[in-house]
Amino acid sequence: MTNDERSLITHLARRAGFGATPDELDRYLQMGYEAMVEDLLNPIDSGHTPDDLIFRRHVEAHAGQGHSPIRWAYRIVTTKCPLEEKIALFWHSIFATGEVKLNNLGSLENQIDMFRRHGLGRLDDLLVELSKDPAMLIWLDNQTNHKEAINENYGREILELFSMGVGNYSEDDIKECARAFTGWTVRNAEYMALMGAKDSIWPYGRLFWHFEYREDDHDDGEKVFLGERGRLNGEDVVAIICKQEATARFICRHLYSFFVADEAPVSQWTETPPMDPEALETLAAAYFDSGHEIKSVLRTLFNSDFFKEALFSRVKSPAELVFGTLRMTGECTVPDGKDLTAYQILDESGFMGQRLLHPPSVEGWHTGEEWITSGALVDRVNFAAGHVGDLNNPGVRRVVDRIVADCGPAPTAQRLVDACLDVVGPLEVSDEARSSLIEIASRSGDPDLSGYPEDEGVDRLMEELLKMVVSSREYQLA
Repeated sequence: MTNDERSLITHLARRAGFGATPDELDRYLQMGYEAMVEDLLNPIDSGHTPDDLIFRRHVEAHAGQGHSPIRWAYRIVTTKCPLEEKIALFWHSIFATGEVKLNNLGSLENQIDMFRRHGLGRLDDLLVELSKDPAMLIWLDNQTNHKEAINENYGREILELFSMGVGNYSEDDIKECARAFTGWTVRNAEYMALMGAKDSIWPYGRLFWHFEYREDDHDDGEKVFLGERGRLNGEDVVAIICKQEATARFICRHLYSFFVADEAPVSQWTETPPMDPEALETLAAAYFDSGHEIKSVLRTLFNSDFFKEALFSRVKSPAELVFGTLRMTGECTVPDGKDLTAYQILDESGFMGQRLLHPPSVEGWHTGEEWITSGALVDRVNFAAGHVGDLNNPGVRRVVDRIVADCGPAPTAQRLVDACLDVVGPLEVSDEARSSLIEIASRSGDPDLSGYPEDEGVDRLMEELLKMVVSSREYQLA
């Protein structure tokens, strides 16, 4: 196994998941890069913290009350199928739906689960499921979209933000799209409208919503949408959308921005050309060749040269930073109240600018360098340093065990620094950062690790080095 392949496998683990612990990296290295791609794309057993254990410790999660996606937090930290959660995060970032309006976390959790089930499948199927999803229907007011009085909210956003992008459809297409989705609603829609409430909250919390199609409220008349004429319904409209060149380019640019390198904000795409037009053509070809299957597009993406050459070209989102750090430190694996709680996890991500299930608007979050404000950067560095620099965390202790085993009891300062960067990353930090790390490691001459793990001085040295490593610019990048 060459160092280059090890770096690529770690790169893939960061992009297709939330990084890899040393033990996970061992398994991936034994597997090899191409086999790892297939393993990620074909999840079998996620092995995450069981729901019954979460419900036992967090009754409010079962009741659908509270204001934190508790189940999702534990699942991301403990899953053995990281791409399953990463693709759910990807679609949540595009199909941005928020609890602040819905006030129904149970239905939002159901939406995230739908992203897990359909997120790697055909875009056609995903958009149909999205159009039937109760959280999305309420979020964009389609329960008030009637054949005698259409509401264009969902018809507009499925074209503008969810599939094609601005400039690829007309106002008439929006109206015809809205007509096609009349009658797609949720149960209790009239009660909710009359009472000004979402549903009863007692005695077991919010009732989960369910899709309902009302044929008597569906406009079955002839429509002309994107140049095609007929008595189109929602499924027909989605099929027409998904075969458009504009849709392929739009979705593939999103995939490129999320998995390869930070693009400009979506609102600027009409006047800002893509970073790598040839890469988008390659991905769009995979989209059409596979019948619009996202898994096939990602297989092409992960195996491409443009992906492999894009090391450290994305800023980690707050969720990626927080969950990747906690997976490494081994915290929050069991909701027993002794470790960092799911509430605190989501608070930390929120302080940095990304609170899951609470996007700032229907456009989702602005990404890339916009994650790095002066305040957010302090929060990011403090969080990573505070958790990775604590040897009481079981995952951190395993990291240090690996470092000591790799470099031996009497390494040079340079060798110890290289081992730290290798086990935590591998990371290739700037010359200035590396010099600072070597200075810490050589304060008393070459380090003596022979007293580990009983020697508290070795622990303090390792904590200081690890805090510096995760405070580096490179750790903040994906």
